[in-house]
Amino acid sequence: MKTLLIVYHTRGVKTAQMAEAVERGARAALKEAEAECDVRVLLKRCAETGPEDVLAADAIALGTPENFGYMSGMMKDFLERVFYACEGKIEGRPWALFVSAGQDGTGAITSVERIVTGLRLKKVREPILALREVTPEILAQCEELGATLAIGIAAGVL
Repeated sequence: MKTLLIVYHTRGVKTAQMAEAVERGARAALKEAEAECDVRVLLKRCAETGPEDVLAADAIALGTPENFGYMSGMMKDFLERVFYACEGKIEGRPWALFVSAGQDGTGAITSVERIVTGLRLKKVREPILALREVTPEILAQCEELGATLAIGIAAGVL
């Protein structure tokens, strides 16, 4: 069985709404494609996720709020905890990022991408950025992201 891992942090609701939309899109696409048995979708907070989860994942979606122009401290903590345990072991696996931001999101996006570059993961799309509010359009993009990752790994094309 393949695994789509969605890892996020939030103290509010915006990033959680985005993470739940990624999960919802993945589950709906798998159900429609009758591939539910082939892919497990895991939605976990950063604090509850460790290297074993990342090593077992076939695709990863990361979600963070923008805090002080940077990724959240919990996302940084998560990436620090998994980096060396996963380095050289997950190269080429697909990943994507979603960010809720009050400013412009650039610092949060850049900081996550800089670390993930060291893991040599394959970015499947540009980050989804919710500026100040999570709109229905942003949630639709998150659902599409979840569907793309889930069906992509189920079909073996990602």
